[in-house]
Amino acid sequence: MNLAELLVRQAATFADRPAVSVGAAPVHTYAELARRSAGLARSWRDRFGLSPGDRVAILMKNGPAYFETLFSAWIAGLAVVPINAKLHGREFAYILENSGAAIAVVSPDLAETVAPLVAEIETLHRVLVAAGPDWRALVQAEPLDLSPAAPDDLAWLFYTSGTTGRPKGAMLSHRNLMAMTMNYFADVDAIAPGDCMIHAAPLSHGSGVYALPHVAKAANNVVPESGGFQPAECLDLIERWPGISFFFAPTMVHRLIAEPRLAGARLDNLKTLIYGGGPMYVADLKAALDALGPKLVQIYGQGEAPMTITGLPKAMHAARDHPRYLARLGSAGIARTDVAVRVVDAQDRPLPPGETGEIVAQGDVVMAGYWRNPEATAKTLAGGWLHTGDVGSFDRDGFLTLKDRAKDMIISGGSNIYPREVEEVLLRHPDVAEVSVVGRPHADWGEEVVAFVVRRDGETAEPAEPAALDRLCLDHIARFKRPKDYVFVDALPKNNYGKVLKTALRDRLAS
Repeated sequence: MNLAELLVRQAATFADRPAVSVGAAPVHTYAELARRSAGLARSWRDRFGLSPGDRVAILMKNGPAYFETLFSAWIAGLAVVPINAKLHGREFAYILENSGAAIAVVSPDLAETVAPLVAEIETLHRVLVAAGPDWRALVQAEPLDLSPAAPDDLAWLFYTSGTTGRPKGAMLSHRNLMAMTMNYFADVDAIAPGDCMIHAAPLSHGSGVYALPHVAKAANNVVPESGGFQPAECLDLIERWPGISFFFAPTMVHRLIAEPRLAGARLDNLKTLIYGGGPMYVADLKAALDALGPKLVQIYGQGEAPMTITGLPKAMHAARDHPRYLARLGSAGIARTDVAVRVVDAQDRPLPPGETGEIVAQGDVVMAGYWRNPEATAKTLAGGWLHTGDVGSFDRDGFLTLKDRAKDMIISGGSNIYPREVEEVLLRHPDVAEVSVVGRPHADWGEEVVAFVVRRDGETAEPAEPAALDRLCLDHIARFKRPKDYVFVDALPKNNYGKVLKTALRDRLAS
């Protein structure tokens, strides 16, 4: 089934419902979005000569044209290559060339950066600006009928964030994204026609794939007027629209609950806040639940298995009387309905509860492989399982706790130290706003633990000084896990999705 069927079907049944809005104002109904997408699909085929399987890259900030481009490509039997608009021009060039994209659709602010790449990249024929009279002519072309799509046809070519080395293109098929969509209904939330998804996070990443279940149920996809995340603006949108859901990185949750206006805000319309994409520490999670109520859902997934490996549903966030509540709150939840999840040793043998190893997953949501990279595909999908590169363990009840990325584990004196465990302890200090723990080479021990610490604004009763942080660690974890050094910084380096760049911290120590 072609994913664009989701839009075509709702355009027939709920023609007049808002499909895309900007801020407080509806922009396209479902009938309008379907009509414009089908017109643009005709332009891809007839005006630009694209054939089924060709790629269209999307380099733009969140906006209505994003949805038009996405669904038009699928109607025409094409695949999309969403690219984070905040990347560097050289990163744009690498992804455009590696993907073999024939067309790049850009927002006006990126035209000057991307247009010259047509002369550099052989396969890139045209850069189109998604605004103005040219775009209107493209979307007003004679509508193209929905093209057939086999379940395993490429739909979305997602390039990993590339915190180390070159990003790789995860090939996501119509089957993969349909499985993710159905899993949303099974494990995350119910959606009613007229509900809203506020896309404050980039559509090129998690928020974009979560548009699909909302289109499938004729919900309203709302883009903030700012095009991004502003906590005060999100509160205004919560008051404006009904049945609201967000997808946030943990740093965004933290900023929302720190917004001064939250105390007087009306939150009745906030239905669901999905968080994922990085560690959410228990102290921050408890503060979010206190501030927002039992509306949070955690997801653990990767670009290679979008949004769908394990999850912690609302009910488990709310079960405060459970004897293992805090342990469950600190976990990544349980395996999603249609995904098999294991923890394995170095020989891919399943490990029993309580033992730590690499997390692997299997199911219809797992990518077909990496674009034009058979070596990486064979390694990552060895034995038919997605090897996530994440380290964790199951408890006896089936809850998965993430320790860290395998590459971030610290080995000191032959003992494994998981940075997240140390970070959780340090965040208990009232003066610590953020912390990231990495390993530094040591002549005798192999590595030693170093903590990069961001202090909170304002004064606290006990400033975060090394002696105080040492006492905290010694009260909660083994002495060998205690940081041997604390580096106080104004901010932690992060990529465009809000993930802390531990590689950059290790480089800083090395220099």
